[in-house]
Amino acid sequence: MGSTEKLRLGVNIDHVATVRNARGGAYPDPLKAAKIAEEAGADGITAHLREDRRHISDADIEGLMEGLSVPLNFEMAATDEMQQIALRHKPHAVCIVPEKREERTTEGGLEVAREENRLAHFIAPLREAGSRVSIFIAADKRQIEAANRIGAQVIELHSGAYCDAFAEGRMDESNAELEKMREMSAFAHDLGLEVHVGHGLTYDTVTPVAAFPEVKELNIGHFLIGEAIFRGLDPAIREMRRLMDAARA
Repeated sequence: MGSTEKLRLGVNIDHVATVRNARGGAYPDPLKAAKIAEEAGADGITAHLREDRRHISDADIEGLMEGLSVPLNFEMAATDEMQQIALRHKPHAVCIVPEKREERTTEGGLEVAREENRLAHFIAPLREAGSRVSIFIAADKRQIEAANRIGAQVIELHSGAYCDAFAEGRMDESNAELEKMREMSAFAHDLGLEVHVGHGLTYDTVTPVAAFPEVKELNIGHFLIGEAIFRGLDPAIREMRRLMDAARA
């Protein structure tokens, strides 16, 4: 597969809902943000319905399912409640992520290898309902092999360690994390898994990841919503799209 293949951009709109919920009203509307993202070149929209509903709400998921013309990637914990919601809506994709109440954001990849049997049974009905199942994991061979065994079609590699090290100027560590993601992208691709990457990506960190030929999709949210404060959501997304396309050229 050549690196000239167009890389998909999934825009995560969770933190539009975070801003809305700070005042408890209806503004800003995540669906409006999703529509702007579509216009700006997003290939899909990602939304994480957390157990505690700290940002995206059930009503947001209803609105996105009805109002989007690009696919919805529904991020969720591996709980019975979330499985029922996903089976009711049948989104294009579900991405299973770890979730702890006390964390500010998703802090690491899912532990698949230790929960293989439970997760295999958990994702089977989602696949049967027609949703593509993605597992959010660290760039770790053991976890990738486990994700493959349980029947996931997609893995999303957690890029947070790379991005955090880069932001803090720990360049040796950042480069080591980047190399690990590069190797594990190729490894997962060879197993027949589709490879996505997400978490913490910015204009400064996206280019090397976007250049990995095996990666099909990047999911980016918090940085784009933050950048929208300064330049507007449409231009913020268009710049990310430009950088991604340039990395593939």
